[in-house]
Amino acid sequence: MTERDTLFSAAVDDIAGFRFDANVVKVFPDMIKRSVPGYQTIIAMTGTLAERYVLPNSRCYDLGCSLGASTIAMRHGINADGCSIVAIDNSPEMVARCEAIIAADARASIRPASDRQEPSVQVICNDVLDAEISQASMVVMNFTLQFIAPELREDLIQRIYQGLQPGGIFILSEKIAFADKQLNTLMIDLHHAFKRANEYSELEISQKRTALEDVLLPETLETHRHRLQNVGFSNIDVWFQCFNFASLLAIK
Repeated sequence: MTERDTLFSAAVDDIAGFRFDANVVKVFPDMIKRSVPGYQTIIAMTGTLAERYVLPNSRCYDLGCSLGASTIAMRHGINADGCSIVAIDNSPEMVARCEAIIAADARASIRPASDRQEPSVQVICNDVLDAEISQASMVVMNFTLQFIAPELREDLIQRIYQGLQPGGIFILSEKIAFADKQLNTLMIDLHHAFKRANEYSELEISQKRTALEDVLLPETLETHRHRLQNVGFSNIDVWFQCFNFASLLAIK
C-alpha cells in the first residue's frame, strides 16, 4: 500500500539535496500524484503511444524508470510481437521496488493464449548515462533529464537518437522554465496552488523546493527543442502541458 508523502512536513534547519532513497520510494506514488500535474495522463498516453509506434522485434526503454509506471504502461499498450522493455534507474531502492511491482503486474495481467506475446521486461540498476540503446522503437524519459547535469544532456539525447529505428519515438517529459520572468513566476505560483489543493502545507512546499533547488535543473521548451533538432530529430512537438510541466514527442 502506498504511504502518504509527509517527508517535508516537519521543519528542518539544514535541508539536504533531494535523493531517491528508501524514504522517497515508500511515498513516491503519492508524492508524484500530488506534485506533478498531468502525470497520470502522461503515463496513460504513454501506453497509447506504445500501441501505435512500437514495432515487432524491437526494444523499448524507460530511462529513469523509478517504480515502473511508464514501463507498465508500455507493456500493456504494446501489440507487436517479439518486443522487450529495458527499464533503468540508478537508485537501488527504486529498482528493488520496481522489480516487485512489475512482477506483480505480470502475474495479474497474463494475456490469453490466443493473444500476442507478452513483452519481456528487464529492470537494471545503472546510470542512464551509461545505458546502451539499440534496436529501439520507443524511448521514454519521464522527468529524468532534469536531474542530469545540463552539459551531459545532449550526448545522452544523441545516443537515444542513434539507438532508435527509423520511425521510432522519443517521449521527453520535464518540468520546464520560461524565458519570460513574469510568466515563469506565474507558472511556479500555479504549480504551488496545485500542491496546496492536494493538501501540501506551505512548509512542505518550501522545504521540498529548497531540497530540489540544486538537484532539479529545468530548461525552457526552446532549449529542449533545439537540443532535439541538434541531434537529428525533425518531427518534434509538445503533446501535453500543464503549467510548468510538459511532455514532448520526437519522431526519428
